[in-house]
Amino acid sequence: MRSRIVAANWKMNLLKAEAAALVQKLEEPPEGTRVVIFPSFPLIPAVAELAGRIEVGGQDLHPEDKGAFTGDVSGAQLADAGCTWVLCGHSERRQGHGEVDDLVARKIAAAQRHGLIPMVCVGETKEERKAGDTLKVLERQVRSALEALQGEFALAYEPVWAIGTGETATPEIAQEAHKFIRGLLGEDVPILYGGSATPDNAAGLIAQPDVDGFLVGGASLDPGKFLSIIRASG
Repeated sequence: MRSRIVAANWKMNLLKAEAAALVQKLEEPPEGTRVVIFPSFPLIPAVAELAGRIEVGGQDLHPEDKGAFTGDVSGAQLADAGCTWVLCGHSERRQGHGEVDDLVARKIAAAQRHGLIPMVCVGETKEERKAGDTLKVLERQVRSALEALQGEFALAYEPVWAIGTGETATPEIAQEAHKFIRGLLGEDVPILYGGSATPDNAAGLIAQPDVDGFLVGGASLDPGKFLSIIRASG
């Protein structure tokens, strides 16, 4: 049976005291549900120290193991700081930093070299959806990632047009994309929905047969909202 996973992507938010206070307000995950927090890099040790059964991940990593890469972080450094997960190919990295499929695949390989579980992000832009290219984009991104993947991983479907916009894919739209991705991945890989998940839409989305959890952005910064999403997923 696939795991239910609810992940918090804090992006570039919170200071150390705020992060600690937020983690302390979270409950231990319900049986059968994994909770993962992706803090910004300076917050990882503080969050890992308090996390308990909550898992911790990095928001990104460099494909090389070490070297003259100012401002980057390696898989070895993330693992040493207490991470067990890492995001690979988040839409904000693809869109804002020009990350292409080949670079994402190299990051996936680097994550696995250091025992980190990749959470691979895929999704179409508004323009790609309007052009009718959603499934073509998803297949390209997923197949590229699969070439690098070995062992445990999860995948997050992020409709880029729904991130930070207040728009959300309907449960039916999400299920259509997740079902297509399931056909590429098989039955055992958890597929999370990552497009503006909230307490209001979580129950309808998690009821879909191929939605196994959430990658939560803004709502994860509010412990009450994040707990509501976790409870809806349990």
